[in-house]
Amino acid sequence: MIKEQITYNDFDKVDIRIGTVISVKKNEKARKPSLVIEVDFGSELGIKQSSAQITHYYNEENLKGKQVIAVCNFPEKNIAGIVSQVLVLGAIDADGKVTLVHPSQKAENGLPIA
Repeated sequence: MIKEQITYNDFDKVDIRIGTVISVKKNEKARKPSLVIEVDFGSELGIKQSSAQITHYYNEENLKGKQVIAVCNFPEKNIAGIVSQVLVLGAIDADGKVTLVHPSQKAENGLPIA
């Protein structure tokens, strides 16, 4: 299903940036298996955390040090006792499995996506 068309001004309001995952742990209180990740977005934004249902393909070993792309200007949201400060972006297949979106080359933390 294609979503409603938006304007460039709508898109321009979304702050999407690159960051590097610096820590990963299980969100033990979540109803669905989830990971709590801390992401370094550089000196301007600093370190932010997120709770994400990404356990099918990701764990502490293969996620720590990986660069990810996230929406950084949503309001904070409490997810199973974790304050989620950013929304890490991924593609979701028909079974609900998430494949994270990430840069093809290493990039500076905090760079905006346009």
